[in-house]
Amino acid sequence: MSTSRREFIATSAVAAIFAALGRPSVTLGLQQQVPRPVFTPIRRNVGFFTMRGGTIGYLVNPGGVAVVDSQFPAEASTFVEGIRQRAEGRGVDVLINTHHHGDHTGGNISFRGVARSVVAHEKAAEHMRHPPGGEPPQDQLFPDLAFSDSWSADIGDEHIVARHYGRAHTSGDIVITFERANVVHMGDLMFNRRHPVVDRAAGATMRNWMTVLDRTVEDHAADTVYIFGHANSEQPVTGGRDDLMVLRNYFDALLTFVDNQVRAGHSREQILAMREPLRGFEEFGPFGQPSARDPLTCAYEEVTEGA
Repeated sequence: MSTSRREFIATSAVAAIFAALGRPSVTLGLQQQVPRPVFTPIRRNVGFFTMRGGTIGYLVNPGGVAVVDSQFPAEASTFVEGIRQRAEGRGVDVLINTHHHGDHTGGNISFRGVARSVVAHEKAAEHMRHPPGGEPPQDQLFPDLAFSDSWSADIGDEHIVARHYGRAHTSGDIVITFERANVVHMGDLMFNRRHPVVDRAAGATMRNWMTVLDRTVEDHAADTVYIFGHANSEQPVTGGRDDLMVLRNYFDALLTFVDNQVRAGHSREQILAMREPLRGFEEFGPFGQPSARDPLTCAYEEVTEGA
């Protein structure tokens, strides 16, 4: 086979992968940008999966399989194939959605015929069917069980508890605890050292987000391992209670900064023009352009309009 023919085949394969993921690709030089599927065990049959989108949590033990979040359809299909191998061909007993955003629920459709049940908070289930400011999905696997305060189940020898502490990243976020493993999936209640998405259209409030993080820490042990929804590219997607407190203190500092700016008479335009990192939280990086979900804009709205 000629070199040009081999290059054509290789390039076409990469392009096909990018097409499946909804990303453009025209040259072989982009091959290294294809996200790799990675399963990482934590302890006592609980682990996490990374590829593209919010981090997926999983439990595979002799008595059953549980999954937290689903990324996007192509990535979810890759995950399902991998989890079947680890579960010796068994299906998923329960798929739990931490909230409604597409990078955490878009892959639900790939669990059709695989997951026996889909669980979410009642507000998240509502938002999945009727996204605030968006169009309902054409085809989706929606939750068949929605709860208001808490939900629990035993999967094999593991006890899983999902709790809703109130409005935060959205109005429907939940914290999922694998009690015997002492591992907690935070979904998008945790952005590790990066600016979080604040979805005020879906009920977000930074002030109560701080309370949610405080209560989560209070309800779990000092050595609990937390799985985060997202992290700065230089940071891990797992960590401890100190990492939760960094995000909690970031919100406090950001709201205080904006409040001081408003009290000093600065206009909305002047405040939102800030680009440099928040003092004391340089790891989060500079602020981007103002948008409906960026934290600086949302902090201004929360300070001036109330939560």
